[in-house]
Amino acid sequence: MEIINEILGTYAQFFNWEMWGEVLKSPEAWGLIGSLVVMEGLLSADNALVLAVLVKHLPPEQRKKALLYGMFGAYIFRFLFIGIGVYLVKFSIVKVLGALYLGWIVYSHFKNKGGEDDETKEFKKESWTVRVFGLFWATVISVELMDIAFSVDSILAAFAISDQVWVLLLGGILGIIMMRTIAGVFLTLIEKVPEMETTAFVLIAIIAIKMFAGVFGFHMENTTFFLILIIAFLGTFIVHFRNKKKLENM
Repeated sequence: MEIINEILGTYAQFFNWEMWGEVLKSPEAWGLIGSLVVMEGLLSADNALVLAVLVKHLPPEQRKKALLYGMFGAYIFRFLFIGIGVYLVKFSIVKVLGALYLGWIVYSHFKNKGGEDDETKEFKKESWTVRVFGLFWATVISVELMDIAFSVDSILAAFAISDQVWVLLLGGILGIIMMRTIAGVFLTLIEKVPEMETTAFVLIAIIAIKMFAGVFGFHMENTTFFLILIIAFLGTFIVHFRNKKKLENM
């Protein structure tokens, strides 16, 4: 019963307007929110393409509806997951598992880099969900499941960056909006600066280490994290221009 009350208390914080005001006035909180949004944007740029592939078989007027319904579901899932996760992430075993999962994501990315990604396969029109729910709602379910899969990675990374409820909620909300609206900007950025994708996963590795270190009582200051973020992106552009010059001189 105590666990349920604590989780419900976390959900109650979503409607704590005093906390909302504190977050809006805090430059540090907005720095964390900005970090979450940038990370989500970089990691979700290709995800937007995956979602576009999933709905492209629908008539144009139904594509937007399918993506919109999926987005609502993503918000509901994130709301539920953050509320429960804020409580669970206090336990060392959860931090260890979260850090290992993030580490696995990074390992899988570099191991499969350049290979075929199963997530980019087109929607299967002959699946059992189509037979049961019809083509449109089966597509919505697929979009929803994909949104949830994308959200798990982002939320775990967010927990490693901050444990403030409003920071997590605002970062998540803005991140989902970003994936749906300006993911193309990040795609263009990654196409022009391909090293940026590698940087995103290196930062995820750092975040995983940060989460794991928290088990042993080590907590990275937010200013230190911001500094690492800035250095990582500056380093990315330096490496990019060096690689570009090498190609031009060949």
